[in-house]
Amino acid sequence: MQSNNPVFRRSEAFNGASSNAYGNQTYPGNGATHQGYGQASGYGQPPYAEPTTTTGRPMTVDSVVQKTGIALAVVIVFAALTWWFIGDVRPDSPDFDQNVGTLYGALMIGSLGAFGLSMVNSFKRVISPALVIAFCALEGVALGALSKFFDVQFGDGIVTQAVIGTFAAFAGTLAAYKFFNIQVGSRFRTFVIAAMFGMVGLGLLEMVLGFFGSQIGLFGFGGIGLLFAIVGLVLGVFMLILDFDFVEKGVAAGIDERESWRAAFALTVSLVWIYTNLLRILAIFGQD
Repeated sequence: MQSNNPVFRRSEAFNGASSNAYGNQTYPGNGATHQGYGQASGYGQPPYAEPTTTTGRPMTVDSVVQKTGIALAVVIVFAALTWWFIGDVRPDSPDFDQNVGTLYGALMIGSLGAFGLSMVNSFKRVISPALVIAFCALEGVALGALSKFFDVQFGDGIVTQAVIGTFAAFAGTLAAYKFFNIQVGSRFRTFVIAAMFGMVGLGLLEMVLGFFGSQIGLFGFGGIGLLFAIVGLVLGVFMLILDFDFVEKGVAAGIDERESWRAAFALTVSLVWIYTNLLRILAIFGQD
């Protein structure tokens, strides 16, 4: 099945198809045609094929859960370390200026580094576990600094609420995906990926305009900022649906276990996306 998702498009396991001496489609394992996958799928696309680098083991739900758990653990650990390293950024703190500089430095380094590695991981044909872990570490640095900022500005347990809300959104989306048997079509994939890149583009535009003292207000705490955050939150849920669909189809096709890291990377990106937008929504509604 060929993917419109840039995270999965570079994976030969998700997009290619090999054949045996009889012209039948083959898959990782015994080289024989699997019943139900030996012909073009109902979506009119070719089935999965073996990736270039293999472990000899198929991807399973357990392997995806394990890799995703590792990825999220790295994010959480580095976020906690960054939070601690920044120190006290309350206005009455004796090291206020220094700690604020550390906060913004961590936020910029983590954000730019994580964005760069997210592009590399998204378009890399053979997924690299080391690069996924590096992305998670930098993402953790950025989230630690961002969470510290929101905690100081808005308090009232806003970070804890956002974390709980993020995992509630994950559980609710997974339950809806399974209970309602949601089927992901090519139009939905195209729409979600186009919307995601559109929001990233608008965010970069807002950043560039900020350098010249002119902003649209997409990251502000007014009406436009609230609308942008709500759209981002809904888009994050849609991204999770794409992730669940790829994991389900990848496990069914028996693709290589290495691709569990690609799925873990995608799930981590979706959860971070949801968390940051939920954090902003809570901050806007929590204003005096």
